[in-house]
Amino acid sequence: MGDDRVGDGGVGERIEQLRGLRVRRAGLDAEELALLADISAAVGDDRGLAEELTPVLRVSTREVERRIDDGKSLTRRMPQLLASMRTGELEAYGARRVLTVVDPLNDDAARQVDEVLAEKLVEAPETAWQPGNLAQRVRRLVEKVDPGGQTERARRARTERKLELTPGEHAMSSLEAHLPAEVAAACYSRVDGMARSLRRGRDGRTLEQLRADVTADLLLGRDPGVTPPEAAAMVYLHLPADAALSISDERCELDGYGPIPAPIAREIMTNARSTWRAVLCDPGTGEPVDLGRTRRRPSAVIRDLVRVRDRECVMPWCHRPARHCDHDHQHPWATPDTGTAGGAGGGSTSVANGGPRCRRHHRLKDQPGWNTHYNPTHGITRVTTPHGATYTSRREPVLTPSRTTPTREAPTGRRTARAGPARDTNQEQQNNDTPPF
Repeated sequence: MGDDRVGDGGVGERIEQLRGLRVRRAGLDAEELALLADISAAVGDDRGLAEELTPVLRVSTREVERRIDDGKSLTRRMPQLLASMRTGELEAYGARRVLTVVDPLNDDAARQVDEVLAEKLVEAPETAWQPGNLAQRVRRLVEKVDPGGQTERARRARTERKLELTPGEHAMSSLEAHLPAEVAAACYSRVDGMARSLRRGRDGRTLEQLRADVTADLLLGRDPGVTPPEAAAMVYLHLPADAALSISDERCELDGYGPIPAPIAREIMTNARSTWRAVLCDPGTGEPVDLGRTRRRPSAVIRDLVRVRDRECVMPWCHRPARHCDHDHQHPWATPDTGTAGGAGGGSTSVANGGPRCRRHHRLKDQPGWNTHYNPTHGITRVTTPHGATYTSRREPVLTPSRTTPTREAPTGRRTARAGPARDTNQEQQNNDTPPF
């Protein structure tokens, strides 16, 4: 950490105390869920049991019912995950995120996911245990274990779309729309683009306030006072050419969400109301062409390539979609005449030196004590905190490579198409289903 390290003042020791508390809490969560499953088996009436336990656990009856269901599912279908809770790796919230993903599977398929997940997590980085990262990993395992059922699950979920109004505190309420992933992504992008346009016009409201107000204006038929940017509702859809042509049902990927069934991807692709974009990358390497520039401000092409390649903020625990992040120079930009070492200059404005960072983590990068490094070529992020903890993560290829060795040393071209593969043939990554942590 060098001279950038801030004074400890005993903070490192207290952070370790927090780690110990998390381990104890996870163990207690496991004990409670296993005990609830045991009581449920003895009573045989979960509804009556939930009512009886409501004053005991001091939570809502619905929450008691969820905990009983979680306990039964863990003990019967995912014992390895329950064992991980007992050793302090995972708390009840993270376990529930996993159970939500595997819930549609039958018991045999769920146990298979449980076994494979346990094997994958043995040598996984510590950040893999974060609930969001863990859920991403499990989604991919579910797709592999039960590829035939993913389309049916997606269609059933899409028929259950709805709008919910939840009263809150202090004269506020929440309006939540459950929509198909590509529709929700396009809606948010449009609202975010309009809010940012207003912000650039020196509107005094915060971005969060502007997004909320723009949403209300649009729903109520009022003029938000700004025209949406041309690409405000753009959604990136990654799919192999053979999947686009219905020749195969290989895995497809929706930017900012994750894997989706190929039939659903084709429906999005052929929907006249969809706004989407697919990038055709070199099939031998799966990497976009490096479009280096001598100017500091990246071109729209460079921004698009970086966003398509990385898909999310490069911080291991951040899943903010790249389209809502800043374009960050990994090596600081400088022109030849302002660089150091005899005019050697700094980092170029190029795909090979760029990565997406959300505004929060972009600012954090230069804070005292933080040491962050991102390798755009290999997709490896390494973060060291002010008190010495180091976390490493790796970007996963968007799609499975079509062959294991590249036919040439570097890609020779790129074009934007209505459908095209984005493949990576890095042998080290091919069989690694690590999500983009």
